[in-house]
Amino acid sequence: MLALFIKLILAHIIGDFLLQPAKWVAHKEANKHKSKFLYWHILIHLVTLVLVLQANPEYWLGILIIIASHFCIDIIKLHLKSIINTRLLFSLDQLAHLIIIAFVVNIYETYQFDINIIYSTKWLLFITYFLCVTVVSSVVMKTIISKWSLEEYTNEESLENAGAYIGILERLFVFTFIIIGYWEGIGFLLAAKSVFRFGDLSKAKGRKLTEYILIGTLISFGLAILLGISYQYMLTLIENPL
Repeated sequence: MLALFIKLILAHIIGDFLLQPAKWVAHKEANKHKSKFLYWHILIHLVTLVLVLQANPEYWLGILIIIASHFCIDIIKLHLKSIINTRLLFSLDQLAHLIIIAFVVNIYETYQFDINIIYSTKWLLFITYFLCVTVVSSVVMKTIISKWSLEEYTNEESLENAGAYIGILERLFVFTFIIIGYWEGIGFLLAAKSVFRFGDLSKAKGRKLTEYILIGTLISFGLAILLGISYQYMLTLIENPL
């Protein structure tokens, strides 16, 4: 099952990303189903699938399903381009392709999935800590640093909610580094953030912004480290109950 899934994913990546120039994408968006590159794109997918699956006659039904569905999905995507947000449309497009691939794999090798896995203690523990590292920590951070005001810097150009996303990502990285035992990665992450923040700090009129960023960074890293350590401890208790 895994081998077939990997082969189909590889074929999809080659056809949808590696061998689809930006020129083709632009032409398809402008001409939709009338674009010759849409059909070239489908042909490349067909050839890629045949090569990856080694032209095995056993998989012709799966290849036909993938090619036909890919064509339909792309047509729908092109006509929804002006209606739906580009990022959302891209995500839905790729999700649809993955669902079709999973369906084809299931035709040849039936999935053996136990729904009870979702409710296992380990999985629920991971979901709990994932939410703590992302959503809960963001609220805690916002509450703690709300006592300080930096109105003189809020008018400067910045990506919307960029600070919140950066904080979530850095905590996820720290949390991941801890649970896989790669503590050195935290040092590299902290150093990288310091380098990118150097421009902001060097332009600051005083110590206020520097202290604000430093406090925020230490709280963010501290929360992630505490959550990472406690997650490992809880996981140990689950695996080796007292």
